[in-house]
Amino acid sequence: MDSIISINLVFYLIGAIAMLVAGLSWRDASNPKRYSTALFWFLFGVSFLFGDLMLSLLGKQLTYRLVGVIVLLIAALAGANLLGVGVPPPEDEAEHQRSAKTLGNRLFLPALAIPVITVLLTLFAKELKFGHWFLLDQKNLTLASLTIACLAALLLGSKLTGGSPLLAVRESRRLVDAMGWALLLPQMLAMLGGVFVAAQTGRSIQAIVTLFVEPENRLALVAIYCVGMALFTMIMGNAFAAFPVMTAGIALPFLILGHHANPAPLVAIGMFSGYCGTLMTPMAANFNIVPAALLELKDKYQVIKIQIPTALAVLACNILLMYFLVFP
Repeated sequence: MDSIISINLVFYLIGAIAMLVAGLSWRDASNPKRYSTALFWFLFGVSFLFGDLMLSLLGKQLTYRLVGVIVLLIAALAGANLLGVGVPPPEDEAEHQRSAKTLGNRLFLPALAIPVITVLLTLFAKELKFGHWFLLDQKNLTLASLTIACLAALLLGSKLTGGSPLLAVRESRRLVDAMGWALLLPQMLAMLGGVFVAAQTGRSIQAIVTLFVEPENRLALVAIYCVGMALFTMIMGNAFAAFPVMTAGIALPFLILGHHANPAPLVAIGMFSGYCGTLMTPMAANFNIVPAALLELKDKYQVIKIQIPTALAVLACNILLMYFLVFP
């Protein structure tokens, strides 16, 4: 159905922001790698901003190949360490302190507004229409709501601080520089998860487990499933991407069908085991690398190092819980 805030509009907005970041990077003479950094963000924005145009002019097959080449170029730029960071202009720390003291806790209002507005719109505005047009994309309610919430938070932040939207773009570029290629990891890893599912990796894992583990050895199967979820999540960076592969390869054929495990608690504990892997990998950039960058920690892996003991302890508890609770 037709909607005012469609998923295409969301993609155009992402593409426009990426192009602005590319332009600001190009003009930043303090960045020793400004041209390659600008090219990276330009390539990232191309598919979002011009994807529909490429489809209409080139057709599906050629567009898919072109986007594949763009992805390879993006990976090559990041892998060759061609992304740099500019030197921001000197800031007036006293002015910052004065402004923070004046605004107080109101500084948190824009950040809090994003989840609040997103939830409210998702729950109560999904049927809102203007004539024959829905306000929100009916197939992507959450993304459309999140877009409106972010724009509202931007306006609220500008109102509170007296800053302009252009200043918000500049600050966004500074944060993008700080996070670098890690900002793209969630999107890339979600695509990789789809590739593994389409390639039926779960069946290959099932065949490997059959070669080395007796189907009657329940404890070994439980340990392999939980540890496998953690390890595969460390590779994928996302437990949701690891879940269908490991569950199809181990949980379903061996534990549910073979040992008659209760599916609900089994897969819940399995997913929780995957989250243990999330705590121990830089591939989960939005959880582990981005916070280190935002906090400007000297060691970008410090968050992971602190989380590893807790993750291993929880993983061991998950193995015991699964072994003793989910079987009849």
